[in-house]
Amino acid sequence: MSTTIQDPRAAAAAPRKNSLSRRGLPRWAPFGFAALAVALGTGTGAGFGLDSRMQWGLISAVLFIVISYVVTSAVENRRQAKDRVATSLVWVSFILAVVPLLSLIWMTVSKGVKVLDFYFLSHSMAGVTGFEAGGGAYHAIIGTLEQVGIATLISAPIGLLTAVYLVEYGKGALAKAVTFFVDVMTGIPSIVAGLFILSIMLLADLQPSGLMGSLALSILMLPVVVRSTEEMLKLVPNELREAALALGVPKWRVILKVVIPTAVGGITTGVMLAIARIAGETAPIMLLVFGSQLINNNPFEGPQSSLPFYIWEQYRVGTEASYDRGWAAALVLIAFVMILNLVARGIARWKAPKTGR
Repeated sequence: MSTTIQDPRAAAAAPRKNSLSRRGLPRWAPFGFAALAVALGTGTGAGFGLDSRMQWGLISAVLFIVISYVVTSAVENRRQAKDRVATSLVWVSFILAVVPLLSLIWMTVSKGVKVLDFYFLSHSMAGVTGFEAGGGAYHAIIGTLEQVGIATLISAPIGLLTAVYLVEYGKGALAKAVTFFVDVMTGIPSIVAGLFILSIMLLADLQPSGLMGSLALSILMLPVVVRSTEEMLKLVPNELREAALALGVPKWRVILKVVIPTAVGGITTGVMLAIARIAGETAPIMLLVFGSQLINNNPFEGPQSSLPFYIWEQYRVGTEASYDRGWAAALVLIAFVMILNLVARGIARWKAPKTGR
């Protein structure tokens, strides 16, 4: 029978080590750090005479990170302090990104609801001068829907076929050249696309119309559709292609019946996001469509308006009534883009692959 002799100093140090390892900050500590940082930041900003609340917020953000590191180092250890600093930086970055967005939405809603009603959505500016109250944005809504719709009809098929070529057939110098030019087109400013179509109009002696604006918008939309569709097609497993080809199905039929239906959710999402991208463009419309105060349902003839052009037009007038109409049109445009994003998310979730047990 053997007995184990334990060192008394080690036995005395063990409880102390365990008690120290259990030291930690409570879960509500970050909220306490944030409240303390806001209080100190507000006091510092007021003490130094800083009038901007943005400056107060930046001071509070820096103090929040410093307090988190110092307190965590003293209570826990430096490793935990570095981890908490990294987490604090993520939260601060998130807040800095969300605050301007929420501020923009709040200001647009608060100013836009003043005149946003059924009358505003169903009437144009015919017979109403910019200095008077009244009028609506019906003609601008019609113009936006028609111009964006024609641009989608042009860009979506071309972008889909280009992406299919790059993923399924593209090899060699031609595929590299197409990829290069798609990347270049992604960064083209909207005014450049408008000038390109304007040069064609001057050479062919064409008149301003909604179609000309749609052609410029399609140039901006095309690379977004190509890139998003290309990435979605790459996500389709090769096993599906190989299984269909092993059954003797031609490659074009595999693409049409297997590849595209599998990626249709992501493709639709990319198209919707591309539509949201071009819905707010103003420069091509100013150059090619010219704007109009009247309702023009024919996008192939005569000037037309759009929501971005209408907003700029009302802001240029400079009266209180025109400002209210501009904010209301901005709210309608934001709602239009938001609806497109929600539809894209819904389609992506609906068409997402279902995993069974």
